[in-house]
Amino acid sequence: MIATKYTEAFSNEWIDYNIRDKSHYLFILCSIIPWNEIIQKLQHFFNQTQGRFCKSLRTMSALLIVSKLEDQLSDRKLVRKVKENRYIQFFCNVSDEKLGTFLDKNGTTICKFRKRIGEKGTSIIENLVFKKLRQAGVIENDTALIDSTVLNNNIIYPNDVLLLNKAFHKMFLFAKNHNIKVWWDNKNVKKIWREFNTSKQKNRKNFLIEFEKIFTPALMIFGQMIYLDNKLDFVEKEEGRPLLELLQLLEKQTKQKIAGETHIEERIVSLDEIDARPIKKGKAHPKCEFGTTLELSFNRAGFMITAENLKGNPNDKILYSKTLDLYIERLRGYPEAVVTDLGYRSKNNLNKDSDKIHNIFLGKSSDVYNENLEYCKKSRSATEGFIAVAKNLYGFGKSLYRGIIGDIIWTKLCQIGYNLKKFIRLYQQEKISEYSLKKLDLLG
Repeated sequence: MIATKYTEAFSNEWIDYNIRDKSHYLFILCSIIPWNEIIQKLQHFFNQTQGRFCKSLRTMSALLIVSKLEDQLSDRKLVRKVKENRYIQFFCNVSDEKLGTFLDKNGTTICKFRKRIGEKGTSIIENLVFKKLRQAGVIENDTALIDSTVLNNNIIYPNDVLLLNKAFHKMFLFAKNHNIKVWWDNKNVKKIWREFNTSKQKNRKNFLIEFEKIFTPALMIFGQMIYLDNKLDFVEKEEGRPLLELLQLLEKQTKQKIAGETHIEERIVSLDEIDARPIKKGKAHPKCEFGTTLELSFNRAGFMITAENLKGNPNDKILYSKTLDLYIERLRGYPEAVVTDLGYRSKNNLNKDSDKIHNIFLGKSSDVYNENLEYCKKSRSATEGFIAVAKNLYGFGKSLYRGIIGDIIWTKLCQIGYNLKKFIRLYQQEKISEYSLKKLDLLG
């Protein structure tokens, strides 16, 4: 069960005594985030009548947000930080009485909560925060700046021999968990792996052939276990089927590699991050990154309007239409201009909504009139800057969560942190209009 309402944990006297800096960004953000709406939307992820009461949704959602506001804190460090910092306690609504026991010290409750609400719940929080800023007029609909980059996954740099050795390890763990005797020559596998690691002149193809000779018959027997034998029950077979399908794809890829093929469709680069793919984005260094494609759009002030994760490396020309439609949907109207690089250029993209959008700049000077050219060029440069800041400062550089769903959750949380930090910076620079401040109840 879950509480559907919350009460403020702190009195005005406590706030006056402990929150000395009323201009602190956490104090400001706490007053503008729509906590009640977040709680009402997230309560549907919990049973309303059965089970014990869960932790406060007000506190748990605040913890997710603050983890991306305070230098990308891990769950364990976040719990410790709450106990040490009065501003974070205020933001997360954790009273002094509950400070010692509000969460376990390892932060596993945060992890469970994140899994419980998943991609859908995280998107709800992001949408509500974005909606509040948009309705207040903070996020303006002026220019759509669109570009794609790579959200790196936290994996070892791949090689084919390492993947096969990892495949044997995966099958070994499956056998161990289900009390099955190992059905291949494991000593020989370890021997080949040691020789590969100690060899000064590594001929990977030879080692790959040696591994493949053992791997192919071992995989065949594994397939018989899953589909034919009665040694495993239905649940165990269902658990092993995704692993079998993954290893069968790896076997096909290995045979292609041994045959000398260099371009392999849907190439696996990790057996832990199965959605990661090798992606080239036209940069001199690094030539290739491993992860998922991250399609981003900003307005001219630098607020992040959309952030979408996509498996593999889809063509930018194909991504343009969907991204622009999502931008228009989120900001409830057409932008004055759209700015991208040459990778998005096509006749269809130039013509899309051209009767409603005054300037569509897809990387060529001839796309717009001379009086708008300088603005579009500067906007294109600004896009690179916004992406660099997002990747190097705001956590978009590398995802610590697994799988495409994990990447989406990571991206949505980073997007919340990015836009709130952008708002605070503009607020401190006094670049937010009085109308917006009044809508956010921040005047006076």
